Amino acid sequence: MNFQVDLTNCDREPIHIPGKIQSHGFLVAVNASTYVISYISTNIEQYADVVPQHMLGKHITELEPYLELSADNAQLTQILNLAKNSKSDEIINPLTIHTKGKGYNVIIGRSKTELIMEFETTDSDLDLDVQKTIGRSVAEILSGKTLIVLLQKAAFEVKKIINYDRVMIYKFNDDGHGEVVAEVKNDDLEPFLGLHYPASDIPKQARELYKLNLTRIIADVNAESSPIITYQEADVPLDLTHSVLRAVSPIHIQYLKNMGVGSSFSISLIAHGELWGLIACHNYSPRFIDYKARDASKLIGQILSSALEYRQDEENNEQVAAINEAASTIADYIKKDIDIVFALTKNKTTIRDVTMAAGVALIFDGGITTLGNTPDDDQIKEIAGWLKVNMVDNIYYTHRFPEIFAAAKKYSNVASGILACVLSKELAEMIIWFKPEQITSINWAGNPEKPVEQTEDGLLQLSPRKSFEIWNQIVQNTSAKWKNDELATVLKVREDIIYAINRKANEIRLLNEKLQVAYDELDTFSYTISHDLRTPLSSIKNYSELLLATNKSLDESAKKMLERIIKGTDKMHMLIKEILHYSRVGRTDLEINPIDMSLLLNEIKREVLSAINSPNLEFIMGDTPPINGDVVMISQVFTNLISNAVKYSSKSQPAIVKIEGKVGSNEVTYSVSDNGVGIDVNYYNRVFELFKRMDNALDFEGTGVGLAIVKRIIEKHHARIWFESKLEVGTIFYVSFKN
Repeated sequence: MNFQVDLTNCDREPIHIPGKIQSHGFLVAVNASTYVISYISTNIEQYADVVPQHMLGKHITELEPYLELSADNAQLTQILNLAKNSKSDEIINPLTIHTKGKGYNVIIGRSKTELIMEFETTDSDLDLDVQKTIGRSVAEILSGKTLIVLLQKAAFEVKKIINYDRVMIYKFNDDGHGEVVAEVKNDDLEPFLGLHYPASDIPKQARELYKLNLTRIIADVNAESSPIITYQEADVPLDLTHSVLRAVSPIHIQYLKNMGVGSSFSISLIAHGELWGLIACHNYSPRFIDYKARDASKLIGQILSSALEYRQDEENNEQVAAINEAASTIADYIKKDIDIVFALTKNKTTIRDVTMAAGVALIFDGGITTLGNTPDDDQIKEIAGWLKVNMVDNIYYTHRFPEIFAAAKKYSNVASGILACVLSKELAEMIIWFKPEQITSINWAGNPEKPVEQTEDGLLQLSPRKSFEIWNQIVQNTSAKWKNDELATVLKVREDIIYAINRKANEIRLLNEKLQVAYDELDTFSYTISHDLRTPLSSIKNYSELLLATNKSLDESAKKMLERIIKGTDKMHMLIKEILHYSRVGRTDLEINPIDMSLLLNEIKREVLSAINSPNLEFIMGDTPPINGDVVMISQVFTNLISNAVKYSSKSQPAIVKIEGKVGSNEVTYSVSDNGVGIDVNYYNRVFELFKRMDNALDFEGTGVGLAIVKRIIEKHHARIWFESKLEVGTIFYVSFKN
C-alpha cells in the first residue's frame, strides 16, 4: 500500500502494517483455525523452490515438501498446534528446524485471526556463547552505584557482547525528544554523547511498538524489503505489531543511510510501565545477530530497566528526603522562634532548601528577604503584584514564566521558573521560589525541523534530514520543571507557616488584652499617685508661702529655705505632669492630617519667647513646608525642641536659633539648630533616655523627660530623629517625616 507521509500525519504513519518484511528471513501466516495459508512473503522462493502466489489458500502441509524439513524436525502443523496450545509465545520461541540442511529459527506470532511463522537463519557472526556471558555482564552492570555509571557500564557490556561499532543509551525526555546519555564506540567514530534528537526521529507510534517489542534489528539498511501477498479478494494488510521481521519505515531507512549506518539493533528500556529509553546499537556495515542472541540482549535490557528504575527512584527519593527533612526543620524553627523571618531565612536550613530552586524571596511584614539567585527587590515587587492579581489558588507554578508575564523577560536568567505560595493575599505576603533559565544549550543532531520535499505529484512529503552537523538550539525563557514533590513540600511548609502565624497572632492578641488591663491599671495608678502626691505637695507649698508672707521674724536663712521648698514643689508638680504625659503618648491614637507648619511654628515661637526672657536672642525662620501628622503631638515635638534650643543657647552672645524645612524625594526634613552649650560626645547614646541630663545642662532648668517624649512621638509617626552637636559650638536636631 502507498501511504503518503506529510508533516501533519507523521505520527500516524502505519508502521505496524508496512506490507513488507526485511529480507534476511521469510514469513508465512495461516488462519489460526484452518491452517490455510493467508499471507506469504514473496522472498520465500529464495529459500524454497516454490512460487509464493501458488501457496495462498493452500493448507500448510502443502508447503512442507518444498521446505525439505529434516526427518527429526517437527512438522509445521505440529509447531502451529504447539503455538495454539501455549499461553505465551515467548515460552516456545524460537523453535529450530532444518530445511535443505540449513538451520532456521521459527518465531511464532499472532495477528488477529492469523498465526504468523517467521523464519530466520540460526547463523550469527558472534563467536561467543552470549547466554554464558550474560551473568558476568549483568553483575558488572549492576555494580554501578549511580544512575549515570550504571548506564555507562551497560553500554560497555552490551558492546562487548554483540560487538556493534557504537552502543548508546538513549533517554526520552518529557516532550518526547531524546538524548544520548551514555556511549561506547570504536575509536574512529565521532562521539554522539550529549546530542539531542527531536521527538519526530522516533514518533509516537514507533515508541509504542518499542514498548511491545523489546528488541528490534535492522540487519541491512540497503537490502530491499520483501512484499507480503495475500488473497486478492481479502487485500487487508497483515498486522505485524509483534513481528521480528517487520519492514522499516522508508523514512527511517533513509535516516540511517544519511548517518552512514549499515545495520542497527535496539533494546527497549522500560521504567514504571513507560518507555524510558533505548540501548541503540549502530554498525556501519550490514550485521545480523540471531534470535537467541537478541533474546539474551533483551534479558540485559529487562534487568537494566529494573535497575535504572530502582536507581532513578533511589536518587529521586534522596532528593525528596532532603526537601522533606528541610521542611521538618523549618517547622521546628518556626515553633521555637517568634520571629518568622529569622526562622525561615537566617538558620542553616532555610526555605530555599524545601525545593530545588536556585533562589527564594520572602515577602512578609512589609519587607522582602531574599536568598540565593533572585531578581532584585523592585522586580520581586513587580512579580508579587502580578501574582496578587492573577493567582487563583494558594499556590502557583510555571517553568515558562517570561512567556506568561512579558516583563519577566528582563530577568529570565534567574526567574524563568517560579513557584509561589500565598501567606496572606490581602497583605500581598507570599514566598516565591525561582529557577533559572535553561540557557544550557541543547546540541541537536541536525536541525530538529525536518525539511519538506515536494514529490513529482506535487505533494509535500516528509523526508529525513540530510545533515547531522550539530544544530544549537537555545532554550529561552524556560526553566527545569517543578516536580510534584516540590509542590507537596511547599504546601506543607505553607500550612506550617500559617499555623505559626495564627498561633503567634493569638498569643499577641492575648498579650494585648493583658497589656490593655495593665494600661488601665497604670492609668488608675498614675491618677492615684498624681492625686496623692499633688495634695501633700500643694499643702507643703501653701504652708511655705504662708510662712514666708506672714512670719516677719524669719531671718534670711529661713526665708531662703522656704523659697527652695516652694521651688522644689513646683519642680515636682512639673515632673509628675510630664511623667503622666510620657506614659500616655504610646497609647494615644493618632489623628493624621496635613499641618500648616508656618502657622504652627510661629505660634510656638510666640509661646516660647513669652515664657523665656532672652533679650539677646536672634530667631531665624526658614522654609516651612507642610507635613502630615497629629497636630497636637507635632506641636509638642517642636515646642520641646525649640524651647531647648532657646534655653541652652541663652548664655551665648548673641543667641541664635534657626528653624527650617527641606523637601526631599521621599521625606520632609526639619532642622532646629542653636549655638548653645552643645552635647558631650560621651552622652550621645543617652540623649533620648528618660531622666538623663548632661553635666553641662545642670545649670538649666529641666526634668530629663522632654526629649524622651519627643522620641516616642516621632516613632509613633514612623518618622526619624537624630542630631549633630559639638561642645560650646551648638546642636542641630533633625526630624524627617515621610511624604
